[in-house]
This record gives sequence, structure tokens and C-alpha cells, in this order.
Amino acid sequence: MKQVAVILSGCGFLDGSEITEAVGTLVAIGQRGAAYRCFAPDRDVPETNHVTKESTGQTRNALWEAARIARGEIQPLDKLVAKNFDALAMPGGFGAALHLCDFAKKGSGGAVDPEVLRIVNEFHRAGKPIAAICIAPAVMALAFGTLGVNVTIGEDAGTASEIEKTGAKHAACAVEKFVVDNANKVITTPAYMYGAAKPHQIFEGIGGAIEALLKMA
Repeated sequence: MKQVAVILSGCGFLDGSEITEAVGTLVAIGQRGAAYRCFAPDRDVPETNHVTKESTGQTRNALWEAARIARGEIQPLDKLVAKNFDALAMPGGFGAALHLCDFAKKGSGGAVDPEVLRIVNEFHRAGKPIAAICIAPAVMALAFGTLGVNVTIGEDAGTASEIEKTGAKHAACAVEKFVVDNANKVITTPAYMYGAAKPHQIFEGIGGAIEALLKMA
């Protein structure tokens, strides 16, 4: 049975993992006969009120919050070693651009969190595929832009332009579709980069991306 490591970044699209995307990823992995294990950064991050969409001035631990999605079955990022898995998946949500990297604040001038960078480099060097969802392809651009990695975040011209400043190549993509970079073994799908998308459309795009991920693993 193939094993997939899943990196979460909290719980809730404004300050952590987007829940529909995270659940869709876990469901898609299981439906295709694979197993998963979840990981997240073990640190406090700023909290956002998801009703007002404003900062609360408080913090929450990203690992504890992600544990809500993973039903407590989760470990900190420093426990994630590529040799124990066949593939890696990263759901989106602003947490991916805030806590897994700082693309949300610095754009193409940003950097990947050191622990996340270690992980993605381990998978890449081992020839093991990575799926990145929604804004998580920004992590791929910051990590592998110099390799000309091909990614998608949908059709948002401003975000796509910023991603291409890293050296990455952006391909426009519908919400139900996905983009495969065979050379770099990176699969991306836009998900809620289309803000008006419906959950069934998100599930379709993620399902296709995960299927491609597992075929490549």
C-alpha cells in the first residue's frame, strides 16, 4: 500500500488549511487504496476570526488546530522523513502561504519555511512526487522556481505573475482540472483559488491530482 505524507498548516482557510481541500485530499487518498499520515508545524500562529475575517489578536498552535482535521492523528514536521513515504501532498488555505512559506507577505521574494524546504527537497531528490493544492503551489515555486517547475493556481493573473517571478512556469487551469510537471514530479490543482467554486468541483480537481500523484509514486 502506498503511503502519502500530508502537510497541514492549521484549521480554517484564513489562517490554516482549507478544510474542504484537506478533507478532499484525505478522502481521495483513501479512495484510491493508499494510506496517509498528517503533519503540521508545531508553533503558534496568528488567529483570524472566520466570521469577521479580521485578526483576533490571539494565536493558536498550528499543529493543535490541524489535529482537528486529522482527528488527533498528526505529528510535527520534524518527524516527517521522505524515505518513509511514497508521495507528499499539501492542501491549500492561506496557512500554506503564511506558515509553510511567506509568499502571502513577500510574494516572489519570499522563502519556504526551513523544515518544509527540507521535506520538499528530500522528496524531490528521491524522485518522489508532490501534489500542491490551491495556493500551496507557491511553496513549489519558491522551492523549485529555479528549475522552471510548472504549476497552476488557476487563472488569477496577479498571483500567477508573482509566481512566475520565481522562475516557475504557470499554466491556466480550470477548478476541476490539474497540471502535471512530469520532469519535476509536481502535480498542482487550483481548488479554492476559485473563490466561487463548489465543494464537488474542489473534490473533482483534487481527486484527479491525487490519482496522478499515486500513479507517479
